[in-house]
Amino acid sequence: MNNILVLPMILPILVGVILVFLRPYIRVQRVLSVLTTIASAAVAAYCLQHIHLNGIMRLDFGDWLPPHGILFVGDSFAMLLVLVACIVSSIILLYAFATTGIETEAMFFYPFFLFLVAGVNGSFLTGDLFNLFVCFEVMLLASYVLLTLGGRKTQLKEGITYVLINVLASWFFLLGIAYLYGVLGTLNMAHIAARVAETGQGPLLTLIAIIFLIVFSLKAGLLLYFWLPGSYSAPPIAVAALFGALLTKVGIYALYRMFTLIFIHDPIIYKIIGVLAIVTMVAGCLGAIAYSDIRQIVSYNVIISVGFVLTGLAVATNTAFQGASYYLIHDMVSKALLFLLAGTVVYLTGRSKFNEISGLIRNYPLVGWLFFLTMLAIAGIPPFSGFIGKVYIGLGAIETGSYVLLAVAFLSSIGVLYSLLRIFLNSFWGETTISEDDQKPFQKKVGLPLVLLAILVVGLGIGAELLSPYIQDAADALANPEQYIRAVMGDDLE
Repeated sequence: MNNILVLPMILPILVGVILVFLRPYIRVQRVLSVLTTIASAAVAAYCLQHIHLNGIMRLDFGDWLPPHGILFVGDSFAMLLVLVACIVSSIILLYAFATTGIETEAMFFYPFFLFLVAGVNGSFLTGDLFNLFVCFEVMLLASYVLLTLGGRKTQLKEGITYVLINVLASWFFLLGIAYLYGVLGTLNMAHIAARVAETGQGPLLTLIAIIFLIVFSLKAGLLLYFWLPGSYSAPPIAVAALFGALLTKVGIYALYRMFTLIFIHDPIIYKIIGVLAIVTMVAGCLGAIAYSDIRQIVSYNVIISVGFVLTGLAVATNTAFQGASYYLIHDMVSKALLFLLAGTVVYLTGRSKFNEISGLIRNYPLVGWLFFLTMLAIAGIPPFSGFIGKVYIGLGAIETGSYVLLAVAFLSSIGVLYSLLRIFLNSFWGETTISEDDQKPFQKKVGLPLVLLAILVVGLGIGAELLSPYIQDAADALANPEQYIRAVMGDDLE
């Protein structure tokens, strides 16, 4: 039965390959792509419930037992992220159907969309470092294509920076893997964790840990985020939403997995992560406040959320892990909605700077009020989805006396609120600048995915109690690494 663990990765890959040969049949591609992401979400939901009832799932490919073979490991933390990634991808696809355009869709848009989802899901589920690298590369190769699809000058310019940065990060990733294998003789993450616990985390292993910290910080946008605002504001709306919702989460997941499972024996690492989180939140707030371009502001809000969610890792308590797990889910949904709304505003008005737009709520009330709701959710106003994650991370910081982290984290929420409130007051409030003759029609098929994401944002807040058992399981898995190690290695830790 554990064989179904591979489906959230293998289904998008197989269907993506099939769609390559169905290039002229756009409607068929649309139907198959959204059915694939929905089916992957259904599998992830089933696996999540199974993990809750029966414990961590493991799939050994070719019946090669750990630590010698390739394996997938599904705990509640990974499976929650897989589930939400598939749900959000399905909704973004609905938006892409309405806005992408036949020419772009015919340029293998849907195959590469599915390949990116496959790489994201594989990164969450893999149990060894080399296959984490492989899944990262699948995800990144697909993102290179999606970023430059359409060939606009801005896309190509930002695409070059994005590719160069990720090639450099991938080189450091391979370097870290090589050093780690040279020291410990294994790449199975559970086996590495057991070996590090046995031998102790000496200076060499701490140096390797810092290499991985640099690599995954580049991927997540932790401090080393200079590539992110341009890369996330250049592609088409649906692609930008997919990037904002999923890509940084893979880097964040890798940081959590590495520094709650393997490199947990040197407290200095957590202090470094805390400092990086503080600087990232401050710099993200400054960027979000400094710009008047809507898509740039939204991109800087991604950076702020990266710093905030990694505050939970710096604190490293069960309570903070509960908050981080919940906040990651919230952030995937709310950032997808925020990017879609920002892109919709730019599409409807033809302008990207908020001081050139006014009174949109009179022309497009649904977009205006959904933006207002999203702003409250991201800022952490109850009862929306951002509130609970922030409260738990804050409680974790109080438990450990991390008051500087706590202060910066909650001040960053004010920065988020201020940056988005500027967009709302300038773009949606006041006298409208669009006459009835110039007003573009707002199609229902554009509004549907926005409403679906908004329902999720509200539902995650109001229905938090329903998610609570799975969030607790995820936090327990992060706080007690022996659960993961024993699920993979059993009683044989040789």
